[in-house]
Order: sequence, then C-alpha cells, then structure tokens
Amino acid sequence: MKVYGIKNCNTMKKTFGFLEAEGIKYEFIDYKKQAPTQELIEGFADLTSFENLINKKGTTYRKLSDSDKELLNTKASALQVLTQNSSMIKRPIIDNGKGKLVLGFEPEEIQSLK
Repeated sequence: MKVYGIKNCNTMKKTFGFLEAEGIKYEFIDYKKQAPTQELIEGFADLTSFENLINKKGTTYRKLSDSDKELLNTKASALQVLTQNSSMIKRPIIDNGKGKLVLGFEPEEIQSLK
C-alpha cells in the first residue's frame, strides 16, 4: 500500500497515526521530496475523477486567481496544474496497488483496502 501526500499536513498526521494503530504497512511518498509525475496523476484520475483529486479546502486553492481556478475545470489543464503544484492534490491518496484509491482521511475506507 502506498500513501501519497505531504508529511507536515495535519490530515496526513492523522492518517499515519491511524495506519500505525491498525498495523497497516505502507510506503509513504512525500510530494515535497518526490514530485508527482504527470503519469502518476493521470493514473489516479483513471481510478477516480480528476475533480476528486483537487484539494479545494487548502490555502493554495483559495489563493488562486479566478482564471487559474478555471484551469481546473478541464481534465488536461487540471492534471497539469496538479503536477506542477502538489499542494493542490487532495491528501492523502492511498493506493492499494490493486486498482482502488482512498482520497482523504476515511478510516473505514482505508480499512477496506487491507
């Protein structure tokens, strides 16, 4: 199982605590140390909608101009924005390696990935 996100994010800290408490083994990929590739983001978008990948609750999104927010309305431009700005990607993304993702801290869904 792979967990993607940013280490210092509060939601990520809750996720790490939950995974460790449940004894769920995982590999963490920190976007700040290993920037997501276009292929990775496209792979996520194939398993969910590209709209679900956008973190609209974060400060990065709120600071975007209206014209930049418009770029998030189409898949091609949204994936490019997400690849260039990993803070815009919903956290965490948990990939079980078997075609199923969990986006955000959703304990019941995370347990279903085991």
